[in-house]
Amino acid sequence: MRLVDQRNLHWKNRAHFFSIASRLMRRILVDLARAHHGPKRGGGAPQVSLDEAAMVSRERAAELVALDEALTRLARMDERKSKVVELRFFGGMSVEETAEALGVSPITIKRDWSTAKAWLYREIANEVEIEE
Repeated sequence: MRLVDQRNLHWKNRAHFFSIASRLMRRILVDLARAHHGPKRGGGAPQVSLDEAAMVSRERAAELVALDEALTRLARMDERKSKVVELRFFGGMSVEETAEALGVSPITIKRDWSTAKAWLYREIANEVEIEE
């Protein structure tokens, strides 16, 4: 629904559409994860639709929120690497599709993807150690 509500948006090409869709998918999943991770409402078991339960389990909600926070920090340091993760992880795009969307070579995407995954892993692991 959020994608359809983009009335003033003009798609430049297929890659542009998937770029926007990836960003919206990230927001939707993180919002849902935060809702699952937050305090329970209504006193009883939370009411969750089957579609929501299939998308983000309670166990994965905290991980998704941590990923989002780390990805936001990565974007401050290197916007392209953050976009690569967003397109590949949340958008399900291939290396070639991501390269087309960002206007760089596939080898650059492979390098960025590898570096970003290592950086995110380290950030999330450090965050977990601090909380324990």
